[in-house]
Amino acid sequence: MRSPRRFRCAALAALTAGALFAVAGCDSAADRTTKGTTGTAEAEDVLLQPVAEPGPGPFTKSTARQAPSPSATPSPREGDGSATRTVHRVSGAVPGLYGGVRSEASCDVEQQARLLTADQDKARAFAEKAGIEAVQIPGYLRSLTPVTLRADTQVTNHGYSAGSVTAFQAVLQAGTAVLVDSKGLPRVRCACGNPLERPVIAKGQVTHRGERWTGYDPARILAVDPGVKPLSSLIIVDTADNTWIERAVGDDVGRDRTPDDPPPFEPSVDLLFPSPARPSDPAPTESAPSAPSPAEPEGTECPDSPGDPAELPPGCPPPMEPDPGTEAPDDFDGMPSDEPWEMEEGEPGVVPEPTQVSPGELDEDELDELEGLDESGELDEGDQLDEFGEPADSGVPEPFAG
Repeated sequence: MRSPRRFRCAALAALTAGALFAVAGCDSAADRTTKGTTGTAEAEDVLLQPVAEPGPGPFTKSTARQAPSPSATPSPREGDGSATRTVHRVSGAVPGLYGGVRSEASCDVEQQARLLTADQDKARAFAEKAGIEAVQIPGYLRSLTPVTLRADTQVTNHGYSAGSVTAFQAVLQAGTAVLVDSKGLPRVRCACGNPLERPVIAKGQVTHRGERWTGYDPARILAVDPGVKPLSSLIIVDTADNTWIERAVGDDVGRDRTPDDPPPFEPSVDLLFPSPARPSDPAPTESAPSAPSPAEPEGTECPDSPGDPAELPPGCPPPMEPDPGTEAPDDFDGMPSDEPWEMEEGEPGVVPEPTQVSPGELDEDELDELEGLDESGELDEGDQLDEFGEPADSGVPEPFAG
């Protein structure tokens, strides 16, 4: 008779083997497929998705318009391009990031809304990833703008399989039709109806899986970041004639027009970032440093009396011509002092203004000091005071007497 302990060990071994077999089966069926990792958002595996390829777990059939089918080259071997792979971050508000055809939508938004709302389970799953309610899907899609990618772009893609949402990193080929929000972020891929989010950029080795298209370069991949603030319109490139289009945010492409203030570079400028001709994002306006006063330019010495105004250093003010009769003295320099002005002795041509003192204002001590007083307190005849209260000098020359 078999002991209970031996039976329990045999059952445990069987369960362990079954679990290992199940894990190995899931790994080979999903994570190891050439279509990419569909059950995780880890960034080590990146799926290459050509323009018309729906990819794993599409939410709907394609609603993209005039989607070409580019010829694909063999899939890159595992590890190819990982050493030279470069992802360039760029703002979704940058002019020329997206393209399109004037007055033609790259995605049938109304059809996309009908397909998503026809399946309640898919509608709830899509709404959860979009951060909305299922009943808001039509209005949400109409608030997005249909455009096409002008460069290979990495995103976090979401598929729908077996009643659940899958997430995987994907590089969408240039020319892929997407719906972007008011900050320029791709939100829906029109070839499959999948919701999109910002990518997760791996710092280590990356394995590219899927079909490689002509012109694919792992060193020329974009990752879109949201703009600084919501926009009312996007500046895109008309892929039909290589001109600028100002497209209002939303799916009403009938309002497309030529921008009044086009970007200061040509629509054909390479999208590889950074580019000296293209800003990475409309930066917030910074307050300029206060400029030095025109009369006192920083680092520049202006001559006091230049001979020729044309020879003045930059920033120096021209000499001002004084009004007639208001010329200042040549020796005047600087602001007046708070100290009382004193007259220098011997200064020619300057007569001090006399101080009028009435004899009645003198006290007894001052009167006693006056010379010429007799013992009675009266002035001698020859020491009379003049009109200013000073003793009259009888020796004044005749021309100045009086």
